[in-house]
Amino acid sequence: MAQALPAGDALARSLVTLLDLGRRAREARSEAELSFLLVNDSLALAPYRQAALWWRGSGVVTLSGLVQADRNAPYVQWLDRVVETVAQRARADDSHTTPLDLVAADLPEALACEWGQWWPAHALWIPLCDGVAGQGPADGPEAGLLLAADTPFDETAQALWREWAAAWWHAHRALRLARRGAGLRFWRRSAGGAGPAPDRGRRWWRRPGLWLGLALTAAAFVPVRLSVLAPGELVPRQPTVVRAPMDGVIDLFHVQPNQVVRKGQPLFGFDEALVQSRLEVAQQALATATTEKRQAQQQALVDARMRPQLAVLDGRIEERRAEVAYLHDQLRRTRVLAPGDGVALLDDATEWIGRPVSVGERVLRIAAVDDIEIEAWLPIADAIALAPGASVRLYLNADPLRPVDARLRLLAHEAVQRPDGSFAYRVRATLESPTAHRVGLKGTAKIEGERVIALYWALRRPIATARATLGL
Repeated sequence: MAQALPAGDALARSLVTLLDLGRRAREARSEAELSFLLVNDSLALAPYRQAALWWRGSGVVTLSGLVQADRNAPYVQWLDRVVETVAQRARADDSHTTPLDLVAADLPEALACEWGQWWPAHALWIPLCDGVAGQGPADGPEAGLLLAADTPFDETAQALWREWAAAWWHAHRALRLARRGAGLRFWRRSAGGAGPAPDRGRRWWRRPGLWLGLALTAAAFVPVRLSVLAPGELVPRQPTVVRAPMDGVIDLFHVQPNQVVRKGQPLFGFDEALVQSRLEVAQQALATATTEKRQAQQQALVDARMRPQLAVLDGRIEERRAEVAYLHDQLRRTRVLAPGDGVALLDDATEWIGRPVSVGERVLRIAAVDDIEIEAWLPIADAIALAPGASVRLYLNADPLRPVDARLRLLAHEAVQRPDGSFAYRVRATLESPTAHRVGLKGTAKIEGERVIALYWALRRPIATARATLGL
């Protein structure tokens, strides 16, 4: 790939490209955009195979063809060592601002042996710093551009690259100084010290910057209500828990989620086949025991030795009767009825069908229609001081324009672990007025605490983070 630029049209095109690159550098809005322009779009000026941008203290930060350079990559580490060697050579030769042609022989043997693995035969080092040829900072350039190509760069190519590097460095310095001085210029103009000439001649009470500062200072001490946000939802206040009255398999469900039920209405039922079969066996055993007693009574009329057996048979009959009564009660328990009026709260009824349950296992809950309150989970980082009766407002996701107002009833003393792994304090709040929203709707709860100054309200979280991190 030839590096020489012939005279005539080719040189004219190179100069036009140089002017275009300079214009794009002046119009760049960020350092990242400038770096990309230098290592990638500069290919239109003179061809190369690889370009790397190096900064003192940071090493190689930008490579052509890559979005981001990996600091742990062997290639990047090798480039860092190469640039350090070249920079030391430039300081020794007092050529901080002069481009250097490089080949593998110019490097120490430890670096030169890897040259062929990473690079073509020739390279060009272009320092980026303030100063003119022969002059520069004593500690070397602040940055540099390293180019690798198959053929050496001739004098024309080096001149073009040197001019482009100077223009790029000037644009980079201007962008950096503009960002650093923006805030300082703003405050100087606000204070009236660096504003237009008419403002500098005004008296102190006519300077708008001074009044702006006084207004901000006064606003910092305005009392505001300290508030925090927490995830919340509408939950039943005192729901009735319906548990499994026996061991068995649920056969069918008579209600659906959020269905209104009445007292005595069937909720769900167990599989009756096993209980029914056991009841029939117990009834047959009771009939057999009754028959055996009748036979023993008849034999006792002619044989006195059978009379003591009558007491044993009476006990066996009572045992069978108790078993039959128990199985009748179990058969009655296979149909679970609603203990009161309310709304059935469960996730999915079909998940319970065919599922074995044990005695006491919770199946569903029944909540009164108007027995609703707010439950919120206050993160540990937002655990401010809250007094009973503090204002709580729930903004529902389903209806954010009509918040639900409540008063704090309970704030747990210990944080519990949530399903997402975080720890939070449980908050319960009583509604100030009935709501038409159903149980289970979720949203964001705003909990208000005591009054504090606006400055503390704005800096509470940063101060807490600084104390937790730095121990201040």
